[in-house]
Amino acid sequence: MHISRRAVAAAAVLATVLPLSACGGGSGSDSSDASGKVEGKITFQTWNLQANFKDYFNGVIADFEKKYPGTEVKWVDRPGEGYADKISADAAGGTLPDVVNVSPDLVAPLAKAGLALDLDKAAPQYRKEYLDGAWKSHQIPGTEGTYAFPWYLNTGPMFYNKRLFKDAGLDPQKPPTTYDEVFADGLKLAEKSHGKVATLANVPTIEDFGRYGGQLMNKEGTGFAFNDAKGVELLTHYKELYDAKALDPQALTATPESSGHKFLTESVAMNPGSALDLANFKKQAPSLYKNIGITDQVSSTGKANMYVMGVMVNAQSKRKPAAVAFAHYVTDATRQMEFAKQVAIFPSTAGSLDDPYFTKEDGTDETRVRVAAAKSLKTAVNYTPVLFSEQMKTELRNQIAKALQGKQSPKEALDNAVKACDRLLQQS
Repeated sequence: MHISRRAVAAAAVLATVLPLSACGGGSGSDSSDASGKVEGKITFQTWNLQANFKDYFNGVIADFEKKYPGTEVKWVDRPGEGYADKISADAAGGTLPDVVNVSPDLVAPLAKAGLALDLDKAAPQYRKEYLDGAWKSHQIPGTEGTYAFPWYLNTGPMFYNKRLFKDAGLDPQKPPTTYDEVFADGLKLAEKSHGKVATLANVPTIEDFGRYGGQLMNKEGTGFAFNDAKGVELLTHYKELYDAKALDPQALTATPESSGHKFLTESVAMNPGSALDLANFKKQAPSLYKNIGITDQVSSTGKANMYVMGVMVNAQSKRKPAAVAFAHYVTDATRQMEFAKQVAIFPSTAGSLDDPYFTKEDGTDETRVRVAAAKSLKTAVNYTPVLFSEQMKTELRNQIAKALQGKQSPKEALDNAVKACDRLLQQS
């Protein structure tokens, strides 16, 4: 039940990238002091935003420079491809910008190298301005501190096909919201349709293990723990779905696009998505659109998953007061609200999601999805561990595929995945 990255506007890249290689860099032992006059020239680096949001950011920079006379902000935008490598090279070469747009997985190695400013020490007065789950998303297991201001968030609801539920004798007004309900309804859907209708089109991801209530890492951040009893239980249920054809047979090689197509052609009953998908359904699949249901992400913890972007301050910046002030300015409630109205993202600032823009329906599909997503974000958490890399995701997926195919037990699969991920963790 992976939330498709299509839920995020292409310009506002939220894809998790490969972890940084070892960065090198100073200790940063005295780097937490950000007091002093806000002045001087700083560099602000974003990630694939200039093409579509040039006017917005130029406006933010002009307003900041007006508020703080004597400051100058140079804006640099990097393409999405190779962004992690670029940051790694800058970190190693001592050329990391003062303020950097990051995702949580990019922060972790920078913090370990003493290059990410600890905001709990340098700017604790701002913490209360942000949603608790968003602030915590840039914390690293086994390490004290928070290493970036939370910026924009994203999540997505779960779509379901009311007609398919009704045909299986299930209540189309009461879609499953927990994993146990999905498993029970999934087996009924498969049985009633003689294996023609699957409930899901994706194998479980690390987020599913989190939303199921399992432990993902040990508290020290030195090893993974998703092979606990909860994790094995989850994968065992997915194996049951797979055997009953309640999990689409092509789930082992599915992409968000292929899963979306299965839902579009009404051979899968549930799929995550966004307002962009609704417009697509209306155009390409009127019969599906007529029967579309929108519900919360499936979760047994009562909390949805959020994707989060952040703005980090270089702990070795020579203009730390200005860098902290600007990072806060870009991510404050006013600026985030303005940005959220330009692109399908959500602010991480406390109270912003209570704005009528995120709470009032106006009859349009776009608003319907926005309101549903905003509601879930108030208590959402970023389940993907900040230390979980793309390579680790591949290891987990490969082992899960073997378990679903019956080549090894769910317990063996998760034990092997944890071993492989722990090995990668030690190498990072």
